[in-house]
Amino acid sequence: MNWAAFTIAAPALAAIAGERFGAHRHHVLATLRKDGSPRTSGLEVRFLGGELWLGMMPGSRKALDLLRDPRFALQANPGTGPDGGGDVRISGRALEVADGPARAAYVEEVEPPQPFHLFRTELTEVVRTYVEDDRFLVVQVFRPGAPVRTLRRT
Repeated sequence: MNWAAFTIAAPALAAIAGERFGAHRHHVLATLRKDGSPRTSGLEVRFLGGELWLGMMPGSRKALDLLRDPRFALQANPGTGPDGGGDVRISGRALEVADGPARAAYVEEVEPPQPFHLFRTELTEVVRTYVEDDRFLVVQVFRPGAPVRTLRRT
């Protein structure tokens, strides 16, 4: 499921997730190393043309990780406040876009340094965690094909 489909399936959660990622420039990407252990890296993301894009320097470890195993998790920068509007994480698969009209449109809009790796994401899960009324931990979970599930814990 791409970002556009997610915004249709879960518009309220998508709006909040978009705000959280838009509030800061840098976020944290988790990929899998060759041996299966996790690697975290800083990353900038872009929402363009109904897609969530990940752009990376050529030959970077995170890019090589994704070329080998496309699974990723992306954590929105939590900000500086105690809650910062909640914690948002996106999981999915990142698929490299090496050429074609989608890449050309990205290059025209973003003007990234060349060369670079560009990945289009397919979302498998979006999670928001926040505190409500200083009493409840609320977790919203979205997976394609299912409605948003909300869990409250005291």
